[in-house]
Amino acid sequence: MANAFSSQDTRLSAGARVILPAIWLGLIIGISLIEAPLKFTAPGITIPLGLGIGRLVFTAMNWVEIGIAVILLWSVLKDHVGRLYRWLACGMIAVLIIKVTVIRPLLNNRTDAVLAGVDDGGSSLHLFYIAADGILILGLVTMLIVAARRWVWVRPAVDNPHS
Repeated sequence: MANAFSSQDTRLSAGARVILPAIWLGLIIGISLIEAPLKFTAPGITIPLGLGIGRLVFTAMNWVEIGIAVILLWSVLKDHVGRLYRWLACGMIAVLIIKVTVIRPLLNNRTDAVLAGVDDGGSSLHLFYIAADGILILGLVTMLIVAARRWVWVRPAVDNPHS
């Protein structure tokens, strides 16, 4: 078995470059686009309760995203990884770092203020989080297309003189 930390590309790292962006994309779609907006439409969910649930869910999601990003980074540090894919992966990791270290703390401060009754909750900060997720969605779809193109090989048509 090859050393998992060597620079040589392996099936594991090549597979990770396809599977991880797909999982990450599904996570963002499931949580950010489906769960978060629907949460506040459920009967009996108050703003404080919804904010508390949201904080827990998004914290867990961000930790999963960080785990995915670390493994993805390992997979792109291998030989035979295309420059485009490597740049896309690094760009998506940079967006995640901004989302987790800059945007999320600001949103947590707003949540604390709303829960303390100091703020009414109206803020455009969520737009930055939505924008970051939008960039991630576009980038992850692009990464999947680039990775899939490397895996799918179409044999060129050959003229058959006997047909």
